[in-house]
Amino acid sequence: MAKFFKRYLSIWLLLVAFHSNAQPGKPKDNIQPNGVTQENFLYILAADKQYLQKTDTSQLVSYAGNVKVRQGKTLFYADSAIINPILNTLESFGNVHINDADSVHIYSQYLKYNGVEKKALLTTKVRLTDGKSTLTTENLTYDVNLKLGTYLNGGKVVNKKTTLTSTEGNYYGDSKDIFFYKNVLLVQPNGTIRTDSLQYNTITEVSTFISPTIIKDKKGLTIKTKEGFYDIKRKIANLYKRSIIEDSTFSITADEIAIDSVNGLSEFRGNAVYRSKDKKQGFDMIANNIKTNNKRSTIMATQIPLLIIKQGADSVFITADTLFSGRVIDLLKIKKIPSLRPTPIDTTFNKPIIKDTVKVASIKPIIKKGNRKNLVDSVKLNLASTPQVDSTLKYFEAYKNVKIFSDSLQAVGDSLFFSGSDSVFRLFNEPILWAQENQISGDTIYLFLKNKRPERLYVIDNALSISKVDSSIYFNQVRGNSIDAVFDSTGQVHFLTAKGSAENIYYAQDEQKGFVGVNKNSCDLIEINFTDGKPKRVKFINNLEGGLLPMRGKTNHDELKLKSFNWQDKLRPKSKFDILTGN
Repeated sequence: MAKFFKRYLSIWLLLVAFHSNAQPGKPKDNIQPNGVTQENFLYILAADKQYLQKTDTSQLVSYAGNVKVRQGKTLFYADSAIINPILNTLESFGNVHINDADSVHIYSQYLKYNGVEKKALLTTKVRLTDGKSTLTTENLTYDVNLKLGTYLNGGKVVNKKTTLTSTEGNYYGDSKDIFFYKNVLLVQPNGTIRTDSLQYNTITEVSTFISPTIIKDKKGLTIKTKEGFYDIKRKIANLYKRSIIEDSTFSITADEIAIDSVNGLSEFRGNAVYRSKDKKQGFDMIANNIKTNNKRSTIMATQIPLLIIKQGADSVFITADTLFSGRVIDLLKIKKIPSLRPTPIDTTFNKPIIKDTVKVASIKPIIKKGNRKNLVDSVKLNLASTPQVDSTLKYFEAYKNVKIFSDSLQAVGDSLFFSGSDSVFRLFNEPILWAQENQISGDTIYLFLKNKRPERLYVIDNALSISKVDSSIYFNQVRGNSIDAVFDSTGQVHFLTAKGSAENIYYAQDEQKGFVGVNKNSCDLIEINFTDGKPKRVKFINNLEGGLLPMRGKTNHDELKLKSFNWQDKLRPKSKFDILTGN
C-alpha cells in the first residue's frame, strides 16, 4: 500500500511541476501567478486511496479514507477530500476536523478551503472549540490568518455553566473573544442577559455590554444598562451610561454602578437615585455617591445626599454630610432602641390622666455629636428578649450638618436618628426645630409622629421655645429643663409644658392686638394652651415668682430675653431647595 501511495504521489507532483514550469513569466522566487507559495501550499500527508482526474480546465486529486492535509501549522482531517493543486483549494467531506496550531479545533461534515487566502467555509454540524468553550452552528467561515470564525445564521457557545446564543457572531482565536450580534441571550444558573450586541471572553469569562442590555436574576432583580461589563468568575460588574437596578422592593439609578455580588456590595456614582417601593415606609435617597450592602440591607449616601421620607403630600426632606439606613431588626441585635411613646395627658389644665412615665434621665441618645460609633455599644442583647419587629422596617441616621424640611416643620442639628418601629425623630447636639411660628431648641429633641404627622415633641436639657409676637420686635419665650409639646391636626403646637426651673416671658395683648404688658414668671412647671399656634392660656404650678411688667418705663426688653435666647430664623429652611443649596 505504501508503494502504491508513493507512486501516485510522485505522479501528482510531476503534474504540478509540469504545470508550473509551463507557465510563462514564472517568478524567480517560486511564487506562482495564482498566489501559491511553499508556505501556503496544501500538502497531502496521508490517505487510504488516491485518484487522479485531469480535464482541459482543471487538474484534481481525490483522496478517500483517513485523509490528512497540512498547511503550515494547520492540519486538516476528513473521510474524503479533493485538492486542486493549481488553485491550491481543498474540499473535504465527512468528519472534517481543522487543527489550527493546536489552539483552535473545528469540526463539521463539509469543508471548502481556499489555501491562498486561507479561508474556510464549513457547514453541517459545525463545532469550534478552544479548550475553554464550544461554539456550535450550521454554517461557519474561518480565516486561518486572523483566526477569525464567523456565523450569520444562528450559533451557540457553551462555556462551563454559561450558554450564549445569537443570530450572528465573530470568534477571535488569538484573544479568545467572541462578539455576538442580534438577539443575544446569555443564560446562567442564576439568571439571564439579553442584548443586541455582546463581547464575551472565553478565558476571563468577562461579558462586555456594547448596546442596551437587560440582566435578570432568578430572585427577580433586573438591571438595565447601555454599556459595561460583567466578570462571571469574580461576579463583579461595572455599568455606565445611566444604568438602572430594580426589583419588587427598590430601584436605583446612577451614571456609574459597581457591583460585587460575592460580598453583596454595590456603589453608585453620579446623580444616584435610590427609591424604596415599600408602601408602609416609602423613601427616596439621592446623592452623588451611594453605597449598599445587600447582606446587611444597609445604604450609605454621601456627596450632597438627600433623604425623602414619603408621607403623602407632606414628605420630609433631610440632608446631611452622610445619610445611613439599615434594618431595625438588625440594629436590635446589638442595641436596644428605648421605647419613647408618651402616655396621654390632659390638655385642659386638669391633672395628667397618667403621670408621665418617660423620665428625662432615662432617655439616652442613640447618636451623639455626629459620631456613628456611639450607635453601637459592646454589650449585645439577649435575642430572646428582643421584641418582634417587622423585618422590613428601616432606621435612618444622618450626621453632621443635618437639615430637615416639611410643610409642617423644619429643623437643623448635628445628627439625627429615625426609626420606623416607633416613628420618632431623634435630633442631637443642640438642634433647633421650627413648627409654624415657634422655634424650639435644646440639647436633644425627640419628635413623635402619628399617621405620618407631628404628634408630640420632647426637648431634653436647656429647652427653650421662642415665638415672635406678630410682626413686632418682641418674643414670647418658655424655658425649662425639658419641654413637652403636643401638636394639633394642622401641625401647630396645641399644648406645651415646661418642667424644672421653668421660666416664661409672655407679651399680653388686648383684642385690638395692643400690648397690655409683659409677664415674666418662674416656677416648677408651666402649662400653656395654644389656639391657631398662639398662646391663649398659661398656668403656673409650684413656687411661682414674677408678675406683669409695663411695656415702657423701666422695662428693658433686651434683658427680658431668657438664657440661651437666640432667634435663628436665618438658619430655618424655607423650602426643600434651601436644604440642598444651604441658603
